Amino acid sequence: MSSLHTAQQVLWLDPVQPLDAPEHAQLTDAGLAIRCINTLDELQSALSHGQTLALVIRHDNTMDLLKSCQTLMLRAGISVPMVCRVDRRNLELAVQAMRQGAAHVLATDDWSAGSWQTAHQAIQALRLSSSAASMVARMAPPTEVVAAATPQKSVVYVDPVSRHLLALAQRVAQANVTALIEGPTGAGKEILARVLHESSKRARGPFVGLNCAALPEQLIDDMLFGHEKGAFTGAQKEFKGLFEQAQGGTLFLDEIGEMPLHLQAKLLRVLQERLLTRLGSERQVALDVRVIAATNKDLRVAIAERQFREDLYFRISTFKLRVPPLRERRGDILPLVASLLLRHSPNAQEFTLSDEAQAQLLAYPWPGNVRELENVVQRAVVLCSDQHIEAHHLMFDDAADMQLHMAQELVNTPVASTAPTLTAPATHVASFNMPTEALRYPDTSAAEDNAVIASNLQEAVKSSEHQMILAAIQTTESRMEAAAKLGISPRTLRYKLAKLKAENGSMTWAA
Repeated sequence: MSSLHTAQQVLWLDPVQPLDAPEHAQLTDAGLAIRCINTLDELQSALSHGQTLALVIRHDNTMDLLKSCQTLMLRAGISVPMVCRVDRRNLELAVQAMRQGAAHVLATDDWSAGSWQTAHQAIQALRLSSSAASMVARMAPPTEVVAAATPQKSVVYVDPVSRHLLALAQRVAQANVTALIEGPTGAGKEILARVLHESSKRARGPFVGLNCAALPEQLIDDMLFGHEKGAFTGAQKEFKGLFEQAQGGTLFLDEIGEMPLHLQAKLLRVLQERLLTRLGSERQVALDVRVIAATNKDLRVAIAERQFREDLYFRISTFKLRVPPLRERRGDILPLVASLLLRHSPNAQEFTLSDEAQAQLLAYPWPGNVRELENVVQRAVVLCSDQHIEAHHLMFDDAADMQLHMAQELVNTPVASTAPTLTAPATHVASFNMPTEALRYPDTSAAEDNAVIASNLQEAVKSSEHQMILAAIQTTESRMEAAAKLGISPRTLRYKLAKLKAENGSMTWAA
């Protein structure tokens, strides 16, 4: 086992049950330089003398030690990742600790070296994320936001919705059961699957993935289950399928809703029996694999349409996790931008964002989710020359989407003077402020509650069409769905959006 960072101390604060000698020795063997303290005064003294890697505390209903420690560190201007020990029967308390900013949560009776190694990974990830958080902090005046730490260093969970998802995922990771991750394309389903893997007892095993929509069905069969030498023409040597390659670890089946029905039956049998037979062989292979599946479809609809097996659905969905689209977790957008800028900037250069650029990033509906956000960030890095990103450096995948969404925001809601405040403990403080001047359109008319009176039938028809397109885009997750809702082809919708964009300078919007 690799040793933890022993040059820095780990403070252990538990007024209820002091650390026993055997447990102290066990943690020391795991590489933790433990220093036990009993009071907040001792904590303050310990933090002011020497470097501290982390603070481990007991978190229960009898005292709010987590909040007290955070308040003490905030006043002292010190930021130390915290690990909360929680009764394993109290899931609600574990979720609460993660929401309040704990870097990691462990059961009070868990002394395994593997669990503490995972906690250390979370602590290190949080420390690595501090550079991203500090970049976000320079983007705007302060509002308290904390970046959640996970073993997956590229993960950013800041929005309360995301933090709740993370806490649930880390809890589910401890159970050796199948899980189904639902969510739109590009939202980060595979990243969450890796969090499940790396937070589990299988973290030292392989993580093997397969996109069921990317391969023809004959190849999916062979890739999953493998074959023996001579099993078919061209099989010159044996091949271990992905199930066998994932032994002791996790097999991730992305877009499982696209798997052909006859392969669904074969997959179901393997999951039930935990036994596999390669093509061309009579020998059964015992499997020790956790399966995590993901889909951007509603599998219940697919079941009703006889495109997916109901028995397989119940087999893979012991736990269901939903990754929301990026537009439903806007608190993640700027922290994600900061993280992506660090990843894609040449020579690790630090970038800043103008207020108008931030406003546009927060206002855009992100139909392509995190994947589209990464594209926009990469383009901005290429286009800006002085590490300061302005609004004109942001090339969205469809500028018409940006204009439509911003216009709809003006029609439906009054423009606020600031963005909603995101609150979280000040472990790593970052800050956002959403200026609204960039979102203001010229006031065409204030008469009749901003409604535009069409001067003739043609203008009325055009205005009605614009509103229908707007509504369809706002209430669907993709251009294809919007076109289907409007009863037109995707190509026709693209043409109308291009025309709409060209006319946008002079067009008016009906309330």
